[in-house]
Amino acid sequence: MARTIFVNLPVTDVPRSTAFYEALGFTLNPMFSNEHASAMVWSDEISVMLLDRGFYATFTDKTLIDAHTTSGVLLAISRDSRDEVDGITDAAIAAGGRETREPQDMGFMYGRAFEDPDGHVWEPMFMDMVAAQQAMGQPDASAA
Repeated sequence: MARTIFVNLPVTDVPRSTAFYEALGFTLNPMFSNEHASAMVWSDEISVMLLDRGFYATFTDKTLIDAHTTSGVLLAISRDSRDEVDGITDAAIAAGGRETREPQDMGFMYGRAFEDPDGHVWEPMFMDMVAAQQAMGQPDASAA
């Protein structure tokens, strides 16, 4: 079996959050979804579980944060181009998200950041690996 990751996020409104993530290109997996949770598939290896706060609380004894005011995690996701970084960020804003900072352009790496309606921060980024290796004084791996 391939290694997979399931990111579990507490949300206040499962249908609203489901629609938000669908607008970003995630796909709902109905097999693992109900009125308390939506399983949102990003890729064969990555899924995001949107759990209503009461259901999420059954998995932990810790106090749940309010991601609008407290940072618990930053979720960085790679994209294949700068245009894809802009595309997913613009889709997030159009679907009710909020851009959390100005775009960062380091030449070899480009990224933006947005939060979902519950304040969870996503950071789509594109990295040109050849340019990154050159910027860090590493040999060009594509030449081998």
